Amino acid sequence: MKAYSREFRRDVLAACDSGGKTREVATRFGVSESWIRRIKQERRESGKVAAKTTRNRKRSWDDWGVWLTQKIDTRSDIYLREIQADLKSELGVEVSLWTICQACRALKRTRKKRR
Repeated sequence: MKAYSREFRRDVLAACDSGGKTREVATRFGVSESWIRRIKQERRESGKVAAKTTRNRKRSWDDWGVWLTQKIDTRSDIYLREIQADLKSELGVEVSLWTICQACRALKRTRKKRR
């Protein structure tokens, strides 16, 4: 879900500041009462109205994603355990099978056992 815009937040807070009750403002703007309480508290404590920025976290497999793509493209019937062993021997990276599976999903690469 996308965060509400700064202008929308200001409008909601302005309605609250002009004497509107939380429930009335929530109904008027189509938001939850708890959200209004949260942004009022945030403004009171930090003085900020804007939404918090999201983290741009690096995925753990970003460094070897290209290697994985090439490996699956050259040998599509490879097992996850074989990929795990090759990662350790060729790149010196130890990861779980789950991480490899999630990387394959994100890269939209499937391992075909039948041809």
